[in-house]
Amino acid sequence: HVQLVESGGGSVQAGGSLKLSCVAGGSFFNRCGVSWYRQGPVKERKLIASRGTDGTLTYDESVRDRFTISQDTDKDTSYLQMNSLKPEDMAVYYCAADLAHYSRPECVASWGQGTRVTVSE
Repeated sequence: HVQLVESGGGSVQAGGSLKLSCVAGGSFFNRCGVSWYRQGPVKERKLIASRGTDGTLTYDESVRDRFTISQDTDKDTSYLQMNSLKPEDMAVYYCAADLAHYSRPECVASWGQGTRVTVSE
């Protein structure tokens, strides 16, 4: 399986910003796209943002206009810029292939450790 490594989480006050990173390898994001998920306490993992292999961006209503996906192809890295953070954004954040490629052998990846985001009032 492809190894995906999330980083960049931390603790911020409401209204602050964080930039998360997801590092892969082997041109993973060009071949497989990327989806960002988050999981809060006693909640199911939720898809919040995706970038398709054609560059199409999709955001859940809960993060639209505040979160933005970008990509550094040479570094095989996906970024999730998070602005105007709210307490409801507290969760562990994960990355994976987009839904169109999730089951393809070259895009299969085990869930990583994720990176935790904490937001205080």
